[in-house]
Amino acid sequence: MPRTGRVLLPHCPHHIVQRGHNRRAVFAGRRDYERYLETLEEFKRSFGVKVYAWCLMTNHVHLLLGPGEDVTGIGRLMKRLAGRQTRYFNHIHQNTGTLWESRYKSSPVDKDEYLLACVRYIELNPVRARIVAAPEDYLWSSCRHRMGVEPCSWLDDDPCYLALGASVQQRQVNYWQFLRAAIPHDEWKVIRTAVRRNQLTGAEAFVARAEEILGRRIGSRAPGRPGRPKSK
Repeated sequence: MPRTGRVLLPHCPHHIVQRGHNRRAVFAGRRDYERYLETLEEFKRSFGVKVYAWCLMTNHVHLLLGPGEDVTGIGRLMKRLAGRQTRYFNHIHQNTGTLWESRYKSSPVDKDEYLLACVRYIELNPVRARIVAAPEDYLWSSCRHRMGVEPCSWLDDDPCYLALGASVQQRQVNYWQFLRAAIPHDEWKVIRTAVRRNQLTGAEAFVARAEEILGRRIGSRAPGRPGRPKSK
């Protein structure tokens, strides 16, 4: 079966998932996580890509990346990032062969309707996996920055998060409440299915706009809109 063509849109966030080869661990210790993030910071600057969220799990990673006009920045970043981490991991842990699956998953995200929902989906991964009770307690997630626990100078604040309040404190309170609200099943299903199938994360209008930009039909259309946090 031929591979599904990857959809890339300029100035649009993309939800990226990359798993370890045969779902094996890609992080074996603290320094592995740190090295990955150091490289991500370096390459985001090199390739002009914004990083809106990240969560590093034992055998896979979630990233929310935003290219500029040049959409090839994401592919170049992911290739260099995977290659450098593989060389590092194999050297430190006396491993051989590939570290990652051959192809990462990617889903353009409707920044008007699904961006903040996708950030929440990513940052709640450790909670769904029962690793921590509160997402900000997980050391290897952008949630710690968003909640003011551990600032990350190179993380980009997405416009939906900034719209949660006029001050840092107000945004943190509103996002904290948004995180702790139960994710509607339909929202969770849309985000999960879209990134697994390399499809768009968004409703009818977003898919129609993307098709107009690309000049071609794109996969199935996702239903509905996610819930929104209320600013106070």
